[in-house]
Amino acid sequence: MDVLWAPWRMKYIEYAKVRKDSSECFICDAVRAENLEEHLVLYKDSFTVLLMNKFPYNTGHLLLAPSRHVADFSQLTREELLSLAELLRKSLALLKLALSPDGFNVGVNLGRVAGAGLETHLHVHIVPRWNGDTNFMPVISNTKVIPEALKDTYRRLMEHVHVLKGP
Repeated sequence: MDVLWAPWRMKYIEYAKVRKDSSECFICDAVRAENLEEHLVLYKDSFTVLLMNKFPYNTGHLLLAPSRHVADFSQLTREELLSLAELLRKSLALLKLALSPDGFNVGVNLGRVAGAGLETHLHVHIVPRWNGDTNFMPVISNTKVIPEALKDTYRRLMEHVHVLKGP
């Protein structure tokens, strides 16, 4: 039997177990955070927050959310909606500059049945994609290989974070 060593995966298993019975919100934690790197926050303002997904589908997987704890688009103010759209545009530019992906998956899972791991705080997934980034691992062993450590990707993105603050 081949063994794929992925010790960071245990953190996800433990995290998922704790979150299942918790009313806490990791996005709200990120909004309140003073230590941005600890929460993998790349940017935040009064309307929005951008952070890295701690359990990514791919290198550079980001989560974009309103700063306010809301579950549905219908609950967003006009300012929050515009801020989300603008930060999405800037986030794509950041990822292009820092990681040079060939494309993106951008999506929102509304409700548990739609795949939302966190139903109570609306968030947008921004997943960079590269030609050839899928291989036999997900098909044969239901395993996705992430080739770079989160903190390394965080530092690479932070080198270009000025893109998020510009016009």
